[in-house]
Amino acid sequence: MHLTFEALSFLIAVAFMAGTIDALAGGGGLLTIPALLTAGVPPIAALATNKLQSMIGTASAVAAFMRSGRIDLRAFALPALGAFAGSLAGATAVQHVDPSFLSALVPLLLIAMALYFLLAPAMSEEDRHARLGRWGLTAVCSGIGFYDGFFGPGTGSFLTTALVALGGLGLVRAIANTKFINLATNVAALAAMITGGKVLWVLGLSMAVANVAGNQVGAWLAIRFGGRGVRPLLVVMSVALTVKLLADPKNPLWSVL
Repeated sequence: MHLTFEALSFLIAVAFMAGTIDALAGGGGLLTIPALLTAGVPPIAALATNKLQSMIGTASAVAAFMRSGRIDLRAFALPALGAFAGSLAGATAVQHVDPSFLSALVPLLLIAMALYFLLAPAMSEEDRHARLGRWGLTAVCSGIGFYDGFFGPGTGSFLTTALVALGGLGLVRAIANTKFINLATNVAALAAMITGGKVLWVLGLSMAVANVAGNQVGAWLAIRFGGRGVRPLLVVMSVALTVKLLADPKNPLWSVL
């Protein structure tokens, strides 16, 4: 599909901001998916293209956290494998959903995610006793992985919350290991989307460059300052873009209501 220079510049700028936010607290898809839809990208192609740029950006954040020694590969290999399987199933399922259903569902999911970010309690910086063992955490990550493959926005925050509340990790360690698990879900979902021929490669790679830069900035900020302070910005931006989607009288949601 053809995009104007202004639309492409807008999407690249959003990808940079989303990468920064994603590395800090997760939820960058709350910005990129509605931005892609606003630019006129079809729903399935928007999800697929978002996975491409998100996967590359997440990989760069994982590399940054690995260099800092924050990721425990041995402890989280099994949860990452479960998340991979869940995401592969979710990304396969979403390709068999009516695009008009997705166009109506996306704004509702985005509003729900914004409310989650607004109302979720602050997370501790200190490690605590884990409430779930490795297999229990793997089951939780598998479910979150299915959600990431099917839709995606907020996955990083769901994983971070699970690792803090159920895995007993402090916030920065949780953010770092979340990126490792999130990389597994992104790889699985992207593989399914590539098989289905849904990825817009030029657009996705252009956004990926900006997303990588944003993830590097966000990983540095997370290591130095933690993940606090990003939620209000994420809520404001996601709500603004959701309003833009709902302002379109052709959105199928209005025919349902």
